[in-house]
Amino acid sequence: MLSGVNVALGVTGSIAAVKTVELAHELRRRGASVRAVMTDSARGIVHPWAVEFATGNDVVTEITGDVEHVALCGREGWADVLLIAPATANTVGKVAAAIDDTPVTTCATTALGADVPVVVAPAMHEPMYDHPGVLEAIDRVESWGVDFVDPRIEEGKAKIATEDSIALAVARAAGDDALAGEHVVVTSGATAEAIDPVRVLTNRSSGRTGRAVACACHARGADVTLVHAAVGPRAVSDDGVAGDLAFADVREVERTADLLDATLDAAADADALVAAAAVADYTVEARDEKIRSGGTLSLDFEPTPKVIDEVRAANPDLPIVGFKAETGGDDDAMVAAARETLDRAGLAFVVANDAGVMGESETRALVVRADDASPFEGSKAGLGERVAEELVTELA
Repeated sequence: MLSGVNVALGVTGSIAAVKTVELAHELRRRGASVRAVMTDSARGIVHPWAVEFATGNDVVTEITGDVEHVALCGREGWADVLLIAPATANTVGKVAAAIDDTPVTTCATTALGADVPVVVAPAMHEPMYDHPGVLEAIDRVESWGVDFVDPRIEEGKAKIATEDSIALAVARAAGDDALAGEHVVVTSGATAEAIDPVRVLTNRSSGRTGRAVACACHARGADVTLVHAAVGPRAVSDDGVAGDLAFADVREVERTADLLDATLDAAADADALVAAAAVADYTVEARDEKIRSGGTLSLDFEPTPKVIDEVRAANPDLPIVGFKAETGGDDDAMVAAARETLDRAGLAFVVANDAGVMGESETRALVVRADDASPFEGSKAGLGERVAEELVTELA
């Protein structure tokens, strides 16, 4: 997601600066190159040597005759984006007032004047974040095109956003915004059909691929609606089920019928649909009470609606991307099944994937069009980016 992106990381004197080392590592894991700039207050919380180790580069702790701020954030500077994380109330106010009396605020002034994208991740106590002057400063800086990553309000503190949220905001700010202005609906997860109050019919999908597609589309500038079915079957908002999805309009569902209703509603004003959810093909009439164990049991299965067919009927011109999971790992069979779905529902393209990787972080798939089938093998995050790139071509 951040491959080839140069990130100037501004670190200020919030206690959240202790997280800077891991944040820098995470940015680099995602492909970015990172150079850090620190205020004197930040140096009192985390040592520049630790930040140097985390970034793999020398740390700027003062502005000298080498005009480090221009070299990093000037019009011909090194940085593709300036990330200030954490940003204190003091720093936010100074940026809003064009006061540049620290290395970080001097870089911010330079970046804003040079049209270098700026991302700010505030961190402070909640009463400071709620101060009218701080909120006014945030509004003012946002009006200049600066992206703020909302903090997590917990325990009376406006805690710095998660690394996932910050990395995604950086990717969006530094990206090619090829999907800017587009509304993309993504379905994800595994629908679950109740048998009784404690048992369900479901499948092994983790929802990782759909969430990766949603992230990749957001990073390219799209407004994303994520219709997410249960996983496990736990709600995607439950702790430990998924990462931070604050970037999307998330609509949580469980049953296939609920997913269909939510998708039809979201698709009404969408520019594209990526149908990555693993939908239960059958449902049963649920019992009102728990079925007692120990005896034999017969269930009468009824087919669930074909979501993409229903959406296609309601939206004849909507570009729709389908997913088709097959067992056995035979590429020819995967392509044949994908093309049947492609033709039946009039899809833009179909991602045919090996069902054996359900729930795993790595995947193997084929991007199938009417006259082409190109392979993909790698992480589900990488597949999400591939789907977003194909969607850019489709909507161009």
